[in-house]
Amino acid sequence: MSTVSNVAVKTARETVQLTAKRSKEQTPTALIFLGLLWFSLFFGVAVLVALIVDTAITGWPRFDMNLLTNYDSTLFPEKTGFRAGILGTAWLMVTTAVLAVPLGIGAAVYLEEYADRDRWYNRLIEVNLQNLAAVPSIVYGLLAVGVMAALGFERKGIVLGGAIALSLLILPVIIITTREAIRAVPEEIRSGSLALGATVWQTTWRQILPSAVPGIATGTILGLSRAIGEAAPLLMLGIPLAVRFDPTGIFSEMTALPMQIFFMTSQSQIEFQQAAAAAIIVLLVMVLALNGLAIYIRNKFQRSW
Repeated sequence: MSTVSNVAVKTARETVQLTAKRSKEQTPTALIFLGLLWFSLFFGVAVLVALIVDTAITGWPRFDMNLLTNYDSTLFPEKTGFRAGILGTAWLMVTTAVLAVPLGIGAAVYLEEYADRDRWYNRLIEVNLQNLAAVPSIVYGLLAVGVMAALGFERKGIVLGGAIALSLLILPVIIITTREAIRAVPEEIRSGSLALGATVWQTTWRQILPSAVPGIATGTILGLSRAIGEAAPLLMLGIPLAVRFDPTGIFSEMTALPMQIFFMTSQSQIEFQQAAAAAIIVLLVMVLALNGLAIYIRNKFQRSW
């Protein structure tokens, strides 16, 4: 009987504490703070929607096939297009992914599964990774110029130069997100695989990486989404603002969609302003498509432990 009484008293005490906690959440201060949070969210979303709608309205007269199939034209601004920029951006993203994704995943696997964290150089790498994620993008453009010069390239405004700059830009993001995805895999999977006689490499290749695919893919695609809209590193490389031919390889001269948008917005003619606004919407659609792909991959391969 005494045990039942003790349990009842404890339950009543917890109920009183929970009720008191909830009553504190209804205080004027808490309600004001919650209102400010909702206002901040609404204000940020409202400004974003207003900017997108205004840009779409400005570029509405130029939503036609000429925008996608024509090259830029100073003689006929009403027919100017972004064919070279769209194809150049596609070449940039594919080459950047080829350079950055294997290197980023490999570095993350080494740091998470093989590296001795007591070693001073591994700790130095850890610190630098956190710092590199916050470095301004224009610095990576300067670094890419140095890399291209060291490789002996006289022309730096080519697909390979832009891909090197963007790869350096997103490499810290890929490494950090991949490490987080690997870290989220339960330790029991590693222990079970090793206990059955698998090597560390077999465990990593057949168990850890397949389990971490959703996080790795999401981080990689989000990194590419950031790179697709960057113009500052490409400016440092001397990427042309406008070209009238399609890129044919990684050593071909090219331009990118952000570069052409930058060029068009600096022109005074209203036709160029409308074309730039339409191109911004095209670039936004490309970014949203990449983000949608990341969400699809995450949901398709998501596992619950």
